[in-house]
Amino acid sequence: MNNQIFFFLYNFAHQSNTLDKLIIFTAQNFPYLVIVLAMVFLIFHHDALPNKNVLKELRIYLNKWKEIGLVFFSGILAWCLASLLKILFHTPRPFDAFTNVHSLISESGFAFPSGHATFYSALAVSLFFCHKRVGYVFMFFAFLIGIARIMVGVHFPIDILGGFVLGSIIAVLMNRIIKIK
Repeated sequence: MNNQIFFFLYNFAHQSNTLDKLIIFTAQNFPYLVIVLAMVFLIFHHDALPNKNVLKELRIYLNKWKEIGLVFFSGILAWCLASLLKILFHTPRPFDAFTNVHSLISESGFAFPSGHATFYSALAVSLFFCHKRVGYVFMFFAFLIGIARIMVGVHFPIDILGGFVLGSIIAVLMNRIIKIK
């Protein structure tokens, strides 16, 4: 089933130059835009209007830093753990496993779990703990990035799914440690 889903999604690649560029953008460049959007949101979003109560203002300010810490520390920890697990599992990438797969982007190393899926799911789930609606938007972004990584031919669906699970678990654990709201 893993291979069937992979080839279903991979078959969208190499069909048209325009579609290939869109898939490559989503798999390679869009992730950087997602990081910038998350940072801009976390820095400039305010839950309350400025308050004359100094203690309340301080609590809002400290909570803002806790949110930033939760989101980005979860993502960085998830990325590091995914990198370690790749070394332990030694799972080949689709273009290494099948001679008829020609990836649209160059990647090296092992595939499982996907570092992108792990990082962006940790980022999205952490944002969900801080701001539910925005978390859903970033979960959608993580899903798009994961699907695009399959379509360009550098990951199997199980790599992406494993990354989503790992990133989500790390975000939940970090939320319990940092305790947002």
